[in-house]
Amino acid sequence: MSVKITMVGTGYVGLVSGACFADLGHDVICVDKDERKIRMLLEGKMPIYEPGLDELVHRNVDAGRLRFSTDVAASVKDREAVFIAVGTPTENGSDRADLKYVYAAAGEIAQAANGFTVVVTKSTVPVGTNAQVFDISQKNVASGARIAVASNPEFLREGAAINDFLEPDRIVVGVEDDEAKAVMRRIYAPLLLHGNVPLLITGIQTAELIKYAANAFLAVKISFIDEMANLCEAVGGNVEEVARGIGLDKRIGPSFLNTGPGWGGSCFPKDTRALLATANDAGVPSRIVTSAVDANSARKIAMVDRIAKACGGELRGKRIAVLGLTFKGQTDDMRESTSLVVLPELLRRGARLTAYDPSNPHEAQHYLPEVQMVKTAEDAAEGADALVVLTDWMVFKTYDLKELSSVMASPNMIDLRNLFDEAEATAGGFVKYSSLGR
Repeated sequence: MSVKITMVGTGYVGLVSGACFADLGHDVICVDKDERKIRMLLEGKMPIYEPGLDELVHRNVDAGRLRFSTDVAASVKDREAVFIAVGTPTENGSDRADLKYVYAAAGEIAQAANGFTVVVTKSTVPVGTNAQVFDISQKNVASGARIAVASNPEFLREGAAINDFLEPDRIVVGVEDDEAKAVMRRIYAPLLLHGNVPLLITGIQTAELIKYAANAFLAVKISFIDEMANLCEAVGGNVEEVARGIGLDKRIGPSFLNTGPGWGGSCFPKDTRALLATANDAGVPSRIVTSAVDANSARKIAMVDRIAKACGGELRGKRIAVLGLTFKGQTDDMRESTSLVVLPELLRRGARLTAYDPSNPHEAQHYLPEVQMVKTAEDAAEGADALVVLTDWMVFKTYDLKELSSVMASPNMIDLRNLFDEAEATAGGFVKYSSLGR
């Protein structure tokens, strides 16, 4: 039996989750106060870049299972579950998550809800947030209505979010109300049909912590392999073979063992900071996560030093071509991208920059006003003294390296994602090639 669902927020999490819930057969309204986003969606245009999202949205809109609105109150009435999927950025002046959008949504939902409604927090929030959501709901709930609260953290990777939702490793639900628990089981019943997806129903505080613990662990894993890459370079090892060798151990696994220029994005930086703030408030030392955060900050500056070394030690006056601006490939998200640290530092040291990103992120020029944004990789490489691969866009692997190297002033590639190898680069006309950990 389908469930009437409203998704408050149409960012990466809200829009993908709403469209996927509709694809599972539920009746879904995605609501957002950003009129531009809703107008785009009503016109069939996606406000974010996510592979396969446009087709998924169009299919479910055509089937009548997915609608869009800017009216929160109207979209909440007669709904069995209302998911909060709004932003939780880092609070100004601290490392804590800013929860004002979550709390505002909770108040509006409670005022408009009628009958029994489960308010489900999908946004990443620190321990104790859902208790506050419950208190806000009780203070604002209309007479005759009843609200229960659940925590349902998301584990979606940008660029692979649809597959992650429809074929999840696990589903985590923090809920302590029996009627709400039944609603959550009905919502996820299509994914649980064949019994191959673990469903973990736990306490609300535990569910809140699971999300932060997962992201912090993955961040630590990346920082670890980055340090192993440095060691490999110093002693003559190959980090890719080290990663494969340890990843074959089932206790470790192969995921998140690709070295790179440092982690960023919408989750790892803010979530590690928020976890550290929570631990600090609780008086619990968190040395491992602290070390990973510090190592990641140092890693990004070390990439600038590496580029300078590959350019003969001096960046002033050098023209550098940059491939990739987003924090990872297959997304248009620039939040806390390594490019936002590396490129300004290159400019500060006197380099001239041209950059190309396949997603043409609309925020790029705002964040990096002194960087010349171009429309193709060839335009970026034209007359360049070095080509820096900064983001792991898979499409870069399809490029004709001979075409790129032929238009450069000095065919020098600094591959900070290990997308290529020295033999490929040499065959492609690059006289100099450097990578990480090998």
